[in-house]
Amino acid sequence: MTAPAPHRPLIDGFGRRISYLRISVTDRCDFRCVYCMAEDMTFLPKKEVLDFEEIEAIAGAFIARGTTRIRLTGGEPLVRRDIMRLVETLGQRLSNGLEELTLTTNGSQLAKHATGLAAAGVRRINVSLDTLDADRFTAITRRGRLADVLAGIEAAQAAGLAVKINMVAMRGVNDDEIEPMLHWAHGRGMGLTLIEGMPLGEVGIDRVDSYLPLRELHQNLSRRFTLTPTTKRTGGPARYVHVAETGGTLGFITPMSHNFCESCNRVRLTATGQLYLCLGQDDQVNLRDAWREGGPEGLDAALDHAMRIKPKGHDFVLDRTRPAPAVARHMSVTGG
Repeated sequence: MTAPAPHRPLIDGFGRRISYLRISVTDRCDFRCVYCMAEDMTFLPKKEVLDFEEIEAIAGAFIARGTTRIRLTGGEPLVRRDIMRLVETLGQRLSNGLEELTLTTNGSQLAKHATGLAAAGVRRINVSLDTLDADRFTAITRRGRLADVLAGIEAAQAAGLAVKINMVAMRGVNDDEIEPMLHWAHGRGMGLTLIEGMPLGEVGIDRVDSYLPLRELHQNLSRRFTLTPTTKRTGGPARYVHVAETGGTLGFITPMSHNFCESCNRVRLTATGQLYLCLGQDDQVNLRDAWREGGPEGLDAALDHAMRIKPKGHDFVLDRTRPAPAVARHMSVTGG
């Protein structure tokens, strides 16, 4: 079966056009980053995970209705077996409605896949990297292998991929490395985006103590760097500034201190086919069952329903009176 092409844009109840689909191809990861996952995780049974044909069908339905950007996420997307087959198939859509296919990765498997990603039509990737110190990297990821990540970044750039570093800013953990990371990334022609930690899932750390508002960080950086706002957009929630002293771009993603819900153009598909309509809410639509039971028509109707129930936004709160996660699921379930 192939998905229909109704040529009706996906517009939610607040008039926002959904043009960006993030697809989590697996909840599994070879790291256990402290802000994302618990040390001991129970992963999805493989029989519950969408096969590639189902992912392709769902992606096709989104593209037919105006989605122009797809990002593959996880967990760690490159640990899924035969992942390049899916990348290559989706890459063929780049000449038929899809404008961009991207990937967010921890970089551990990137060295062996970088050339294939570029050949499939991927032009840029995000690499999650929170420190350049090997011991600190081991503490944050609970696994280590910083050398593999750095080798993957080098391979990606050699393959012609534009690389942006995503760094979760954590007070008392890596806040002393933000300026060194800025110089390191920009010195190698890469962008850097800073991200506020989000209260998703129990992970075994004190999120209140480690929370670092990016407004505060922006003010501190402004004392040392000339930060000029830009109109650059990459389809996601980041807002960018140009750093005169380094010549590079610095992004800020602020789900806690200043949400960006009024311009939300995104939905997230989990590895089991649940379409989450907001990262910080539990509203979801089961696209796996819609496809399996109703085929193209069922999937199309499910997308209509999703637009009707997409919430206005999230309301993350993190303080001593409410330290619990905003939602129970881990970031690795929904996709970064």
